[in-house]
Amino acid sequence: MLEILRFVKGLTNCVWTHRAKILVLILVMTMVVPQPAKGQFIDVAAIVSAIGAINTAITNVIGAGLRDISGALGAVNGVLNAIQNFFQNTIYPPDAINRARGVVGAVQGFYNVIRGLVNLNVASATLANPRQLEAVLLSRNAGNIGQVPNRYTTVYQPIPPATDAPAPMRDLIDMTDATAQAALKKAIAIDAAADQLMDASDQLAAELAVAAPGTAPMIEAQSAAMLVKAHALTQSATAELFRIRAIDMANTGAALKFNASHASDTRRDLTNMFMK
Repeated sequence: MLEILRFVKGLTNCVWTHRAKILVLILVMTMVVPQPAKGQFIDVAAIVSAIGAINTAITNVIGAGLRDISGALGAVNGVLNAIQNFFQNTIYPPDAINRARGVVGAVQGFYNVIRGLVNLNVASATLANPRQLEAVLLSRNAGNIGQVPNRYTTVYQPIPPATDAPAPMRDLIDMTDATAQAALKKAIAIDAAADQLMDASDQLAAELAVAAPGTAPMIEAQSAAMLVKAHALTQSATAELFRIRAIDMANTGAALKFNASHASDTRRDLTNMFMK
């Protein structure tokens, strides 16, 4: 609708500006067009009268209408300008947008410091086998999870054979090793996922620093989604800690049961010995 009003405004302004030329053009066309034969003379008075009527119509009727349309278009332009000024000065003021972009840049600097702290080399093992296991555990690469069982067994030893330990003890050792390896694998996966989240955060921050006001809400929505995923990752890590704590408590309980069973066996052996 606005484009139509602008077109009409331009057309009316053009007609009003060149009205004198249009009158001359109408006069020439009137003189050139063949007239009905009335002998050897041209009725100039009738032509002049017709031209005067046309001029009067253009001036009084069309001109008045054009002025009304021009005034309406001027009012519409005034409203549009007011709306534009409101958005530029109140809703999306350039100074506030530039300050926000500056804050985004400063926060990105904090992210870079955090990333550097996360990626600090904390490897501390000195012997060959522990160093190999530690390298896998600190690799932050989910593709290395498959190497955990062999390197874990190399350092912490395999389950003793049935000839060296009773079945309940072997079950306890197996369950403890399984929980420990699961926690180590989960730690590698969480490190890899954290790196992905950090990369996504860097990309969102970079986009937000140059985003137009109209696109900023979309980037904000993506940031909110990433925050939800980060919380989910934290919950997963917390669940793994609970599992480790649970297996530790289970081991303690199993040790107490083994001690009670051993005490019972010892008491029975002593009783049998004195009865002989």
